[in-house]
Amino acid sequence: MHHSLKSFANRIFFLTLAVCLFAVAWRAQGIAPVITVDHGPNASEQLSKPYVILVSLDAFRYDYAKKYHAEHLLELAADGASAPEGMLPSYPSITFPNHYSIVTGLYPEHHGIVANSFYDPARKETYSYRDSKTVGDGTWYGGTPLWVLAEQQGMRSASFFWVGSEADIQGVRPTYYLKFDGRFPNPKRVEQVLAWLRLPPEQRPHMITLYFSDTDSAGHRFGPDSPQVADAVHELDGEIGKLMDGLKEIKLPVDLIVLADHGMVKVEGEPVHLRKYGLDASRFSPIVGLGLYPKSDGDAQKAYEAMRGRSGKFAVYRRAEVPGYLHFDSNPREGDPVVVPNGPYFLNADADPDAPEHPVGAHGFDATRMPEMKALFVAAGPDIRHGVVLPPFENVNVYPLIAKILGLDISKLKTGPVDGKLGVLEGILQVQ
Repeated sequence: MHHSLKSFANRIFFLTLAVCLFAVAWRAQGIAPVITVDHGPNASEQLSKPYVILVSLDAFRYDYAKKYHAEHLLELAADGASAPEGMLPSYPSITFPNHYSIVTGLYPEHHGIVANSFYDPARKETYSYRDSKTVGDGTWYGGTPLWVLAEQQGMRSASFFWVGSEADIQGVRPTYYLKFDGRFPNPKRVEQVLAWLRLPPEQRPHMITLYFSDTDSAGHRFGPDSPQVADAVHELDGEIGKLMDGLKEIKLPVDLIVLADHGMVKVEGEPVHLRKYGLDASRFSPIVGLGLYPKSDGDAQKAYEAMRGRSGKFAVYRRAEVPGYLHFDSNPREGDPVVVPNGPYFLNADADPDAPEHPVGAHGFDATRMPEMKALFVAAGPDIRHGVVLPPFENVNVYPLIAKILGLDISKLKTGPVDGKLGVLEGILQVQ
């Protein structure tokens, strides 16, 4: 009888385990199912083209791989091209503007996603990265993302999360995409990318994006020098290793580009609440983050005069007078005046001045003045030369590089010329 009870208990245990595993697998698939858009098969002239996987490790600072011994990323850098001193993010060095700059080749003020959240005075509407309605509304997005460019030229694409990939931009979405859900397990993301590459040639995407957020979350909460960031680096490095192993098995001509949108720095001092330094909120409607949207030009001028010179921790400019190298001086979505941090300080324009909370780590700063803002860049594959070491370069130059690898024509973009230049990175390509 004891044996029978034990056998029955074992059956119950394994049945329960099987149900749990099925539930986990179902949940992983059910969180964010792949959405397929019927663009037809790859055009015949695209079938022989290479493949590019563009991977973003959010807030993976340029020195993390060496600092935390990310063996797979270091191997990738040694096998191909890398920027040991980092890639320069566009200003402001935050997630949404820079992810979209990477895939459009445009500075934020030219593609329109000037912050994670901002107000558009012409539309009289606010865009927020937390609002699925605005995130999925293609009318907010300028430029021609790489997946749109590919689809327009008969090449299939896929996106496992990327800013703009959920939106109908110029009437186009990737052939395969998912709505963002941060709960989606990292290993499943890699498995899905490899599954896309195992599709028949007619259905197989040549341009693929892949995104991970672990280093950003850990950096904000614990700071860039924390054990938690080290753990996040090792976790993501492991996923890159799995992706590299999978690509070796598939044996397709895949170029793997792994980069980040920006870096991370430890915040210094107490929060800098602009209302304590002359900001009169009544002159603006609304205030969104650091974006100040004045009720009139007179209000903008008075606010500028009231805040100018009040603290060495930030500079304030009328929008048209923002230093040109920041490329942040002509889009009304940027607000007016524009407040630029002078160091790793947490600036706040719209919160209670007595609120003490702020992240341990932050970004958004001028990368030319704060090297901690610089991002990871490594690339390897059949089209990439071995052992190339690059000086720091602006991230808008990645767009023409990928278009060149894929054989996509950017000379006649409906949205006009891009800010990135092929010449900046063309030297990493194998001579054809």
